[in-house]
Amino acid sequence: MKEWISLGLAILFEVMATASLKSTEGFTKLWPSLLVVAGYTGAFYFVSLTLDVIPVAVVYAIWSGLGMALLVLVSYIFLGQTLDKASLIGIGLIIVGVVVIHYYGEPLSAS
Repeated sequence: MKEWISLGLAILFEVMATASLKSTEGFTKLWPSLLVVAGYTGAFYFVSLTLDVIPVAVVYAIWSGLGMALLVLVSYIFLGQTLDKASLIGIGLIIVGVVVIHYYGEPLSAS
């Protein structure tokens, strides 16, 4: 269970870092730049904790799929960005794919 919590934290750190990238203004602003570096460092640290138990292909699929969907939500709420219908359908399909991998995929060995 702790591996799934670590994966969730990796996703949150990655979304925080990615959402903050624009505010670094090309890494010329100190505090936003530090937030981005800390976010990506935390993301890779927490994702590394999952790889002894969860196969890397599953970790990456969930990390990228849910991270992207959460980033879309954060961008909409905090950055005022919008997406067209086709983009929203595509994101929905990615989320469905993550669910299928997680719940219906054949268990793989992590080693």
